Amino acid sequence: MQPFTKQMITDALDAREFKYFEDADGDIGGNFQGNLIYFFRIGQQQEVLQVRAMVQHLFGMDEVPRLYEFCNAWNHDQLFPKAYVHVNDDGTVLVVGEVISDWEKGVTPEQLDQVIIAAVATSVQLANEVAELRQSS
Repeated sequence: MQPFTKQMITDALDAREFKYFEDADGDIGGNFQGNLIYFFRIGQQQEVLQVRAMVQHLFGMDEVPRLYEFCNAWNHDQLFPKAYVHVNDDGTVLVVGEVISDWEKGVTPEQLDQVIIAAVATSVQLANEVAELRQSS
């Protein structure tokens, strides 16, 4: 076990040959099949990994009840990512997926790799199901 660091995130992404970027705030993100996925370190000592996936498909405000229904069903049936509806300032609506792991006591590179690969894979699965929902509207 070792303290959870930003370098561990980039090492895990590099080992999988995932393409990623670091934004102006120092946050790490990547484009995975058209979906923006961020790898945030949060918490008092940045000991928590939050993998947040912003699904690429946008909806209108009139779709919010259907999206709530979709997210509730997804969260009932899937362990992760947890899905929720997000309304942007411009009135567009999207589904966001989130996986959180708390490593206050430390983490091994193997543990981090497993969470990252599972978070990315299931987030892409979520995005694919949202795409089907989008096509049926």
